[in-house]
Amino acid sequence: MHSDQMLASATELANRNHYRMPNESAEYRAARNLLLAEEIDLRRHIERVAQQRRALPPGGPVIGDYRFEGAQGLVDFEGLFGDRQTLVVYSYMFGPQRERPCPMCTSLLSAWNGEARDIQQRVALAVVARSPLPRLQAFARERGWRDLPLYCDLTGDYSRDYHALTDDGGDDAAFHVFTRRDGTVRHFWAGEMGMETADPGQDPRGAPDLMPLWTVLDSTPEGRAPDWYPKLDY
Repeated sequence: MHSDQMLASATELANRNHYRMPNESAEYRAARNLLLAEEIDLRRHIERVAQQRRALPPGGPVIGDYRFEGAQGLVDFEGLFGDRQTLVVYSYMFGPQRERPCPMCTSLLSAWNGEARDIQQRVALAVVARSPLPRLQAFARERGWRDLPLYCDLTGDYSRDYHALTDDGGDDAAFHVFTRRDGTVRHFWAGEMGMETADPGQDPRGAPDLMPLWTVLDSTPEGRAPDWYPKLDY
């Protein structure tokens, strides 16, 4: 990618925009082009962050004796990679103590189910929870999930080591990326935004947000209401 110094300014690109909507006012167009320049800057910032992420030094090696059960049977941690060199793991808040899984996690995974086959063309994907596999599979059937690779964390050690358990033993969501290079499995990156990094008046969220739901709602006048959350049933 070109450095920012070599790129046309966001304002210049916005002024090249030929979009016009039916019956819009000059006031609307002026404000929209100012917003478009901000959106172009945001796109560039997202790419800069992604480049910085890709340039991270090697993370810590994965040394735990983690055991999982999936649709194809028992696997160790490296088995989650299959034939891929990179592994994405989402820790699902659906432990054995829960009557029903987390609605927010479920909303996210419902969207990912439609992308799972595409994601797995590039990297391995695993959705890990502490409930027994038959319970995870029964809920997947209820939701119509067909393509998410679900795994039970048999000992809970992975969930404990990689921040998917709270101090009181409850579930927490976690998103991690691991690599397998030169025979060594290492942690690469994790979402680390939580309560401590949240801005006033906002729920904790990562950036970019992993949930397509919020991306869509952020483009509407209503936005993401501070008191509205997805549910398992309506």
